[in-house]
Amino acid sequence: MSTIDESLTDQARPPSESLDRLPGPDVVRAIALIGVVVMNYHGYLLIRSGGSVPASTAVERFFDPWGGPLSTRFAATFVLVAGVGITLLTRRCVAERAAGVAGAAAAVTEMRWRLVRRGMALYVLGQVLDVIWRGTIIYFYGAMFVIAAVLFTLRSAWIVAVGVASVLAAWWIETWTYWRIEDGASVQWLTNPGRDTVRYFVIDLGVNGTHPLLPWLAFLCAGIVLGRSLQTPDWGLWCAGTGLILYAAARLVNELADTSFTAQLLSDDSSERGVVYVMSALGTALVAYALISWVADNARGVGVRIIDPLRRAGQMSLSIYIAHILVFNLFVDWFGWIDPAGLDVALWFSVGFWIAAITGATWWHRRFGRGPAERVYRAIGG
Repeated sequence: MSTIDESLTDQARPPSESLDRLPGPDVVRAIALIGVVVMNYHGYLLIRSGGSVPASTAVERFFDPWGGPLSTRFAATFVLVAGVGITLLTRRCVAERAAGVAGAAAAVTEMRWRLVRRGMALYVLGQVLDVIWRGTIIYFYGAMFVIAAVLFTLRSAWIVAVGVASVLAAWWIETWTYWRIEDGASVQWLTNPGRDTVRYFVIDLGVNGTHPLLPWLAFLCAGIVLGRSLQTPDWGLWCAGTGLILYAAARLVNELADTSFTAQLLSDDSSERGVVYVMSALGTALVAYALISWVADNARGVGVRIIDPLRRAGQMSLSIYIAHILVFNLFVDWFGWIDPAGLDVALWFSVGFWIAAITGATWWHRRFGRGPAERVYRAIGG
């Protein structure tokens, strides 16, 4: 297993978190979270200014939080890393059960309940955060952990099948909705259910939310399978190669659209949630994971000192995610120190937050280990 450079002293080691864990997942998680903050701050500042402002320059189109090429890709990478983390968390009990070790079955059962508890804790937290931060990924993330409690012991082929099925189901729902609207039928019960019903929570979680299980479960499944390959010598080449093929295929297929129907059916836009979108987003997530992990795993000397704050921030991602919501509401809504404006304000705001967040996370992690939110999360979820 990869270890951090010898140059780090014992004093730099946090008291409750091991730095002997693989650095790649933590660094990828931290960088993905940087992108999530940029997209969120830009999008929410636009909403606070009265709605979406049409992107007029190439840079604004690039950073468009809803329709730009970066839209939801950082979040997709974040979910991919969650799948990797689930595999790393559960691989010992899975291996022991496969080897017939005494007590392994009980350990697997306990791991299932641990994932369920963690998932439910995240779901409840996400619903609370959603009151002040509409569209948070946290409760979708929690639901995926509950589903992962069933998935982690399945063969990789079955996990891939579950991921593909979630994509095809989402694609079918989008297609069916398109034709129902074309026929003049109402689909309000699906596209805009009332918030005061159980149906709303089910449809929002599974189909109609910002990061619905159909098709976002595919990113988690891909991460679980990827996590199982990390011990093979050529996993990085396989990961990056697969990602490039998926992304290139998505771009090619997207160019084939020549009608309004095929433009939706073959769209790589995040709002369509079809097969082509998942291929494109998963492709970039796999390439990013392979490249960033390679850099993190092979960092030496000065590189280690650059990577170390990122891996520490990655281990405190829940605390940082919650902090970015509170900071936004404090600076924008409560004190009015940040005026809702264009991309430049969003980028400066994001950069300022991340300098403070990484500095604070590095100090906290070296001194106390787990972040404050992670401590509560572990106390509840195990």
